Amino acid sequence: MSKNLYIVLHDFTEIGDTALSYALHIGKHVHTDILLLHVVDEAKKAVAAKVKLDAIIQKQSLPEGVTLSPLIKTGNFLEDTGNFAKEAKAQLVIMGTHGALGLQKVFGSHAMKVIRSCEVPFLVVQKGTPLKEIKKVIVPVDLTKESLQIVNIAGDMANIFGGHVHILYEKQTDERLAMQMKTRIHIVKTNYEERGIQADYFILDSKGSFTKKIEKHAKAEAAELLAFAYHSESLLPQFDAFGQSLITNSLKLPTMVVNSKLASALYF
Repeated sequence: MSKNLYIVLHDFTEIGDTALSYALHIGKHVHTDILLLHVVDEAKKAVAAKVKLDAIIQKQSLPEGVTLSPLIKTGNFLEDTGNFAKEAKAQLVIMGTHGALGLQKVFGSHAMKVIRSCEVPFLVVQKGTPLKEIKKVIVPVDLTKESLQIVNIAGDMANIFGGHVHILYEKQTDERLAMQMKTRIHIVKTNYEERGIQADYFILDSKGSFTKKIEKHAKAEAAELLAFAYHSESLLPQFDAFGQSLITNSLKLPTMVVNSKLASALYF
């Protein structure tokens, strides 16, 4: 197995522990170096933060082929995480979300703000996210080419666990849009067949909330991971409720997300 580099954001809370546990869970299946990242707003806080990270690391039982090292950076984690991940040449950033409460539901959660600053894919967990083998990955695709940006990495994650992907898309009543959707799905099928990725394809009714239909399918199929490409045509992308609702899904499923605008040069 090849060596990967993952970054785990830790804020010295329980949700940081959950993110680290999930990274180690993936590490049972793929050799990886993990950088445990804590961002301080002042350099003078770095020493104390390093002591805390070291204490967390010492408590962990590492899978074979996994290393775990502390990383302290000075800056603003909402704005600078993307630069830290790019500088480290990480393949994945794993973080926890405390959810979207109060005004965060309007202005976007901290998790979404971090994701919008980064071209590296994210895996977001919630408090209570279970550590399960990933056998079914749910990937919603819409009419935009940006929604395809998640397809490769979702397939890679399914392959790591020996699972398969469920591609979900809505029925289009307009003939032109139906043809456009058919083209999108053909691209995904061709890509997956060439790469040996197992996938099933599901057409959802056009009525109702796409988010709710995704969750309903994930629950019915006992899926273990959601994956989507974040994109918004809005001048204020923080108002994108779709991405926010998926990463804080009621099933507590881990959610893989890529910022399609920044990752367009890397995927598809």
